[in-house]
Amino acid sequence: MSSNSMQLNETDLSTQVITREELLNHWQGHRRLTRRVIEAFPEEAFFTYSIGGMRPFAALAMEMIQMASPGIKGLVTAQWEEYKDAPAPTTKAEVLQLWDEVTQQIDALWPQIPANRFQQEEVIFGIYEGTIISHIFYFIDNEIHHRGQGYVYLRSLGIEPPAFWLRD
Repeated sequence: MSSNSMQLNETDLSTQVITREELLNHWQGHRRLTRRVIEAFPEEAFFTYSIGGMRPFAALAMEMIQMASPGIKGLVTAQWEEYKDAPAPTTKAEVLQLWDEVTQQIDALWPQIPANRFQQEEVIFGIYEGTIISHIFYFIDNEIHHRGQGYVYLRSLGIEPPAFWLRD
């Protein structure tokens, strides 16, 4: 390979690899899969089952909800407030309802994120430094991590989890 072919010009460096709609679909695809994992849990195990000191999956699902809801609001407004909820859900159906509400909230607010926000540096929730795009990736990565814990729980309960590639 010649040295000329290895060099990138400025245009190459600014080429968009993924659109904002593709990124939203990627995030929502993970959310659809995580919803399937929630659905796969028996009601009792969802709130109580734990391995090795990890939190029950209901607590992990609530963490994802409590990050995504104020997260999408913060992406739009630059206001990073903690999640304010009613009393903690006591049924899997209530968690799924909250999950669906946050999913709708993400879909509604996503188009309001100004294009120039994605590369802006910002401290979110008073703690995490990075670009807006890096924070979105963190929201997704955190969900994947916790969903993996859910897969371990389901398998240990003798339940086959949904295929990891099912994002539709």
